[in-house]
Amino acid sequence: MPKIALVARSVRQEADGVRSFRFERPDGGALDSWSPGAHLEFTLPSGLVRQYSLCGNPEDRCSYVVAVLDQPNGRGGSREFHDRVTPGTMVSVRGPRNHFPLVDADSYLFIAGGIGITPILPMVRSVAKAGKEFRTIYGGRALDSMAFRDEIGGYAAAAILIPEDTAGRIDIGGELDRCPPGTQVYCCGPESLLRAVQVACAVDPRVGGLHFERFGSAVPVVVERPASLVGHDTFEVELANTGVTITVGGDSSILDKVLEVVPGQPWSCREGYCGTCETKVISGEPEHADDILSAEERASNTVMMICVGRSRSRRLVLDI
Repeated sequence: MPKIALVARSVRQEADGVRSFRFERPDGGALDSWSPGAHLEFTLPSGLVRQYSLCGNPEDRCSYVVAVLDQPNGRGGSREFHDRVTPGTMVSVRGPRNHFPLVDADSYLFIAGGIGITPILPMVRSVAKAGKEFRTIYGGRALDSMAFRDEIGGYAAAAILIPEDTAGRIDIGGELDRCPPGTQVYCCGPESLLRAVQVACAVDPRVGGLHFERFGSAVPVVVERPASLVGHDTFEVELANTGVTITVGGDSSILDKVLEVVPGQPWSCREGYCGTCETKVISGEPEHADDILSAEERASNTVMMICVGRSRSRRLVLDI
């Protein structure tokens, strides 16, 4: 997917530490369509690449809106957004992409923690407009830190704000008890919230499906590698479009070796949660280790995240 140049048209303070940024084409032309759950990949003025969820209106084809939490102790992207992106700033953008799509259902439970409200917000608007049954649970450290709280609160009985400093933490089990059978649960927030929701949903028969959007990689879980992988710590990868075959050993990733040949190959997190390095698999059997692909997508072996994925076969052919 090619990059496009966008210009920041406006910046707005949404909460303590959270600003929204509205971007447009410099010529005011139409932008690509998107659906709730989609994100943009930004190349910032420093060269940093970061992903931020779209939180505006998908029907607005002239602008993209993202909201960014300033994290002084983060990896630098949010700090640069707050320090250097002002009205008139040009950025390069790839996308929209959607690894967190909203499926059709009769009932939804949305659970957001902090800045995790950003991908959830367009979903709430969408299902409310469609007249679907839903409930939104939005937690944060304090009310003043919760962006878009007025809009979420406007859904009255269908939404609840839970600032931790005055109301404690989200009662996940209690919220699931209120769900009708088949409810689709969507959750975005810190890893502690995601893990708690995952545990609760795993034993609740009312949950029809569980969908996550992560800020970072999942907490590592130690698992024994399948016997079929023994002896495949070193494998070959043919880059079909480049005409080069690389050898990937146990001390490097596919991405590491690809960048030696194709320095401009897109990447960002190196932890398998952002989707920037998603690559089409032409042949061979990848070993998936990302936090993005569904079980069905993994089984199809049509794409992989080359920052963390490896190979079950001795040779992979990738669309690079």
